Amino acid sequence: MKFADIIFRFRRWVLVSIYFLGFWAPLDRMDGAHPESTWLFLAGVLARARVLPIAYSSIAVMGVAILLAILAAILRTWGTAYLGREVVLDRELHGERVVADGPFRYVRNPLYVGLWQHTLALSILMPPGGALFSVAAIALAIVVFVHVEENRLTAQSGEDYLAYRRKVPRFFCSLLPRIPAGGQRARWGQGFLGEIYPWGVCITYIAFASRYNVTLLEQGVLISLGISVMVRGMLRPVELAPQ
Repeated sequence: MKFADIIFRFRRWVLVSIYFLGFWAPLDRMDGAHPESTWLFLAGVLARARVLPIAYSSIAVMGVAILLAILAAILRTWGTAYLGREVVLDRELHGERVVADGPFRYVRNPLYVGLWQHTLALSILMPPGGALFSVAAIALAIVVFVHVEENRLTAQSGEDYLAYRRKVPRFFCSLLPRIPAGGQRARWGQGFLGEIYPWGVCITYIAFASRYNVTLLEQGVLISLGISVMVRGMLRPVELAPQ
């Protein structure tokens, strides 16, 4: 098995490890002091450059983060509604058919685009070094994941997938659909159930950003993740039950 295949198989643990290192950020803690957040760092940069006063620069940084978090949640929910929650959460790749409806008419990898947008939004809570590492490492991991997926889908679906690849961009969303709708219906219930975590982060940011408390926001992120894991565990027996 190639190294890229191993990375893909354990992609959830790869992502968890990257986020853990981003928040812990060993290089930012070498002086023993608690590092400042990227939120405060960027706000300070804008204030020192006299772009905005510190109070408004803090709001601006958080406003961009909230926008990215919402865009990520929408894009991932839209993609999951068409791909299916069980497919998104499965460790194995499903290449029985080419899904070419919903966001997949505009970009081939909407879930990964949403993941990177979410990482950008989440990175403002990390120390600056951790944020830079996480954004770059997640981008690299996504490239590896997509490389493995495209090779497998090409092998499994053949010309159907190759034709789809030629028409739809990999990462940069087209403003107009690049292929006709295939007639598949979205399952919005599955979409939202599969993306509870990013929506929880959106709610956390919107509800508590005005407190200017990074620890409180981090706790909200962890609670969102915990609720997502609980719901996934509760629904899994139903999915595995014989029909």
